Amino acid sequence: MSKILVLAEHKDGAVRKATLNTLEMARQLAAKTGASIEFAVLGHNIGGVAAQLSGYGAQAIHVADHADLAWPLAGPWAKVLADLAQAVDATVVAASATSLGKDILPRVAARLGAGMASDIVGIVDADGGVGYRRPMWAGALLADVVIDSDVHVLTARSSAFDAAAKTGGESSIGDFAADPDLATARVRFVSFDAVVSERPELTEADVVVAGGRGLKSAEGFASVMEPLADCLDAAIGSSRAAVDDGFCPNDCQIGQTGKVVAPNLYFAVAISGAIQHLAGMKNSKVIVAINTRDDEPIFKVADYGLVADAFKAVPELVEKIRAHKGS
Repeated sequence: MSKILVLAEHKDGAVRKATLNTLEMARQLAAKTGASIEFAVLGHNIGGVAAQLSGYGAQAIHVADHADLAWPLAGPWAKVLADLAQAVDATVVAASATSLGKDILPRVAARLGAGMASDIVGIVDADGGVGYRRPMWAGALLADVVIDSDVHVLTARSSAFDAAAKTGGESSIGDFAADPDLATARVRFVSFDAVVSERPELTEADVVVAGGRGLKSAEGFASVMEPLADCLDAAIGSSRAAVDDGFCPNDCQIGQTGKVVAPNLYFAVAISGAIQHLAGMKNSKVIVAINTRDDEPIFKVADYGLVADAFKAVPELVEKIRAHKGS
């Protein structure tokens, strides 16, 4: 029987939402192939993460707990994940198309001698089997990829799949004897300087407000976007142009070369909607665009559009939202 092994991404002892999006992709694949689903949990002191995943319908949860896996260095993590995939006879190894998944899964594919489809957004029928739909040219084209190796390695674009819900039933949890072989790794963990913010994390937030070059300066960006984010309890994002012009740090960037988001509500403020930006946010559930020009591409994907000066419209909107919450 075929088996899908899903790498669980976690942070500070909590399962990341992107893992549940990848699980939904695995469920769709399992529905077509009859495969079972299992989780791989890598790290150190991660028993609580494994317990959180029980109840999502996985047949088993494999825990690779080792001090040398405390930080997700690509080499050691790829080795352990590939070893685990071979040990459980996995026919598919899947992870989220996050920075972690993009770093580790190609190395897993190389170790397994497996074909890989990255950033997939759908499962399709192809040549009597299954194919994997993925965007090309910043989403301007969608290609259906068929893998002809025995093992398939996949990364799933989290914005393309809803987060999987619990189905009930406990999963068996077992330990895997991990051998990270850190001694032969070419890198070492030195330190991690996190961006500290009280706002929701951009890729996990239910509401995202993003600003663009039309806000003119870092001061203009902050004066418009921060009050809007505060009243909506939103994460702040941006276009690449706003980052390039120094309005905000690059961890705010959304798009093909930035982060991919799919919140329930997305505000695009003074963003023209270049294809590079649309690739990172067009799967948002509701998109609101505010721009001074009515012919900008952002209005083609927006559910609601307002042709107005953001410096006037957004403060008025913030005032209305605050008044509504106060009532």
